[in-house]
Amino acid sequence: MQGRTISINNFADLLGVSRATVEAWITSGKYHAHTQSDGRRYFYLDDVKAAPEVAAMLSSTWNDEKIVSPVNNFSSAELFAGGGGLALGMEKAGFHHVLLNEFDHSACETLRLNRPEWNVIEGDVHDIDFTPYRGKIDFLSGGFPCQAFSYAGKRLGFEETRGTLFFELARAVKEIQPKVFMGENVRGLFEHDNGRTLQTIKDVIIELGYTLIEPRVLRAIQYDVPQKRERLILIAIRNDIAPHVEFKWPDVCTSVRTLRDAFFAGELFDTDVPESEGQKYPDSKFKVMQLVPEGGDWRNLPEDVAREYMKGSYNLGGGKTGMARRLAMDEPSLTLTCAPAQKQTERCHPLETRPLTVREYARIQTFPDDWKFCGNLTAQYKQIGNAVPVNLAWAIGRSLIRLFNDISKLDFTIEDSDLSSTRHYLKLHGIFEGMVCEEKVAYGASPHK
Repeated sequence: MQGRTISINNFADLLGVSRATVEAWITSGKYHAHTQSDGRRYFYLDDVKAAPEVAAMLSSTWNDEKIVSPVNNFSSAELFAGGGGLALGMEKAGFHHVLLNEFDHSACETLRLNRPEWNVIEGDVHDIDFTPYRGKIDFLSGGFPCQAFSYAGKRLGFEETRGTLFFELARAVKEIQPKVFMGENVRGLFEHDNGRTLQTIKDVIIELGYTLIEPRVLRAIQYDVPQKRERLILIAIRNDIAPHVEFKWPDVCTSVRTLRDAFFAGELFDTDVPESEGQKYPDSKFKVMQLVPEGGDWRNLPEDVAREYMKGSYNLGGGKTGMARRLAMDEPSLTLTCAPAQKQTERCHPLETRPLTVREYARIQTFPDDWKFCGNLTAQYKQIGNAVPVNLAWAIGRSLIRLFNDISKLDFTIEDSDLSSTRHYLKLHGIFEGMVCEEKVAYGASPHK
């Protein structure tokens, strides 16, 4: 393993610490860095294997997990499907999609164009009756938008989530009763409202008759994705099944992917990134961005230029490292946003002075080149920026397929697993039938899909 290396910057990204922290470790002698002929420094992986993230890479069974395949035809449904990142990854793992729901028209057109055989239901999730699918769908997923939850201190659980889109995911679980369901969200859900939001979600999952696997934040950089994106994953198994199976999270990838992997032929893609549409900078912004070096940001600008460009933001606290940010070719991308040219969240090409194009965006999210996006340029960026990276979804999907392969060995029927067998659920079922969503508003494409 001595021959495998990692750059200082990518080591910092892998561990989720700052470059300054790694430099301090080197100075203190904790890790020994080597220097290339061009002055760039790196570590041998074997020399930094004390770091858990590196140890996980060195002991990973990633390549073995990639050959996991389903023993049966496992059916699935997805809410808030967006442009298809999660759906595509789950399909690649082996799931057969029975239903996908999305409100945004352009995203629905994207799903239909790429997968005409998928049953795409366009419209407000509040209007969908899931009861016809009861017992007919094995797996349900949804990246529910994290709207504010209201807390009155009454610990009403399921009822307390009315008016949120998590409530609609929970309603779908109640009506379908899948064997397993998954929710995904931003990592900030962990701390939202001092943890009370996540606790309410956990309480609801218990009330629904499911056993929640301890939630985990998965970092895309560890799952064959050239991007520093993080997602909170919640997986719950129906109570009649949970005692008999064990879910294993996916092992991590054995290397860190960079923009070079995304843009050029190699292990991630067979060809260089195809040409495509992209936003353009106005002349004034172009002149500013030309002054930013690869991997740099507003701090690399002359002070007078930085003050003029940033205006009031210049004197605000925080690093503001997304402003006037140019990416680096040999590092993963920052988390993609819905607009690569927006001042607060710049995503400038490493070598050319322009925003990333649609296909460059898609490759960073590990969409295949034949996955086309519908709508105008803004709509396409939005669908890609909001997506779950396909390779991350594929990794999670393989772990779920392995779980379903184990479930398929169990001898049970849907009648045996009726969740109303628990007193708590009977009570919940009785009060739920009369519930009406108090906030029926139109929602756009999920910001988490």
